[in-house]
Amino acid sequence: MRVLAIDTSNLVLSVAVVEEGRVLAEMTTNQQKNHSVRLMDAISLLMDETNTLPEQLTGIGVAKGPGSYTGVRIGVAAAKSMAWSLQIPVIGVSSLEAVAMNALGAPGLIVPLFDARRGQVYTAAYRSAGIQRVTAEAAERLVLLRDWCALLGQQPGKETILFMGEDLGLHREAIRTELGERAVFAPASCNHPRAAHIGLAALRRLAEGEAGHPHELVPEYLQLAEAEAKWLAQNAACPEKE
Repeated sequence: MRVLAIDTSNLVLSVAVVEEGRVLAEMTTNQQKNHSVRLMDAISLLMDETNTLPEQLTGIGVAKGPGSYTGVRIGVAAAKSMAWSLQIPVIGVSSLEAVAMNALGAPGLIVPLFDARRGQVYTAAYRSAGIQRVTAEAAERLVLLRDWCALLGQQPGKETILFMGEDLGLHREAIRTELGERAVFAPASCNHPRAAHIGLAALRRLAEGEAGHPHELVPEYLQLAEAEAKWLAQNAACPEKE
């Protein structure tokens, strides 16, 4: 089985072609560029480099969010369109899980996070299940960072809590203030999601029968876009017409 994997859900653009037990090619950039312009060129380059024809793909894995609204939509829309045209499954993988997989084999809690503004973060908690996968300890959520740290601090014992993610610089001091020495921080090289991890997760889920039809995949935003929230609030305040 061979899978194309895509992540455009945040600042990072990452694309990979993987097969069972092997990463054939991967490209990851961390520049503030336009994913909608660069994604298809990156896919074309990796498909050419690996001599992969579209009909050789068994499925497409994609980061389904949370993250940037626009970024998530770009990746999910591209993955669904290609999977539908090729009549192959598409497998959505959590953007947070993709970051957490950089810590496979680590002890204690693994806590990836993305900044969501106004003191909030998108986050979840995972544990490494051996060196092949992570399992969710706490579900994805949008939460105030101080409330999240308070909840994590209630975990029994004194195990370390490994924080990961490109936005750690914005929250490092606040996390350290709340959790002290229990909080440890991943090095910069481990904070970026890798499409190779998404591809390997997609391969595993394909083998386990968890892949879905392209029409079934929906982005995971965890909150409404600001414009949509304002529209709903304004219309909720308007009296209904007779």
